[in-house]
Amino acid sequence: MTFTVQFLIDVLSLGGAYALMALGLVIVYGILKLVNFAYGELIMVAGYAMFLMGGSGLPWLVMAGVAVIMAVIAGIATDYVAFRPVRAKSVTAVLITSFAFSTLLQNAALLFISPRPRPVPLPDIFSQTVTIFGAITPVRNLITIVAAIVLLALFAWLMRRTVLGIAMRAAATNFTMARMLGVPANLIITSAFAISGFLAGVVGLLWIGRIGTVVPGIGLEPLLVAFIATVIGGMRSMTGAVIGGFLLALIDTTLNYTLSQELLKFRDAFTFSLVILILLWRPDGLIKGPASGQRT
Repeated sequence: MTFTVQFLIDVLSLGGAYALMALGLVIVYGILKLVNFAYGELIMVAGYAMFLMGGSGLPWLVMAGVAVIMAVIAGIATDYVAFRPVRAKSVTAVLITSFAFSTLLQNAALLFISPRPRPVPLPDIFSQTVTIFGAITPVRNLITIVAAIVLLALFAWLMRRTVLGIAMRAAATNFTMARMLGVPANLIITSAFAISGFLAGVVGLLWIGRIGTVVPGIGLEPLLVAFIATVIGGMRSMTGAVIGGFLLALIDTTLNYTLSQELLKFRDAFTFSLVILILLWRPDGLIKGPASGQRT
């Protein structure tokens, strides 16, 4: 019983973080059919915002709110700087500009802050543990699970019950037709980047809450995780992105529990091997999204 509870908590907490990462990436891809390779740097922005406010004396929740807002602003800036000027030209141009914007943010952190890890202020609750049916688990894992449930439920309500969500779903299904029917394209795209930045900001708080420090390259691993999860679940499906995040977490956690200490350093190799097997079985991902219209 203790092992089962511990395993479930680990899978749900890691899967919740992975699902939010994947959702933040796929919401932009669903509309533009382009991968935002600067997505990881939004997490970095949130982390450094927390670091810079460390000595301000502000309540932690206020600092966390400001950090998320900074990630949202950085997400919108990604659209205006890296995507909007070139998105009508070619996919290659957008990919290059997104990589360039990612590198720009990383080098700005290296130049103006530091290449060394910097401590991020965290509340005491992030270092506390609780016992559930004999399983000792960090409180931050439970916070991650609750945050993931709330945000996923809120996102589902937004996409199904609001005018913005319906317009975004229409744009993801057929962007050209949505524009012809009067959906404001630029507003929808900017909203997608803002929501992506919001999710990245929250993920940044949860991700950094596990390690306690921030470095310029901290966004690389979350970006890879989000990309792999969306590929597993389906690049065109938001539901698939969430499922892919939890499935990837299940694979990672299972390998952590089953591999010996000698083999644990090859965990990523085992993970990618399983991902390859999944994609050989389902090349388009576990869930196919709606047939999309032309990107313009």
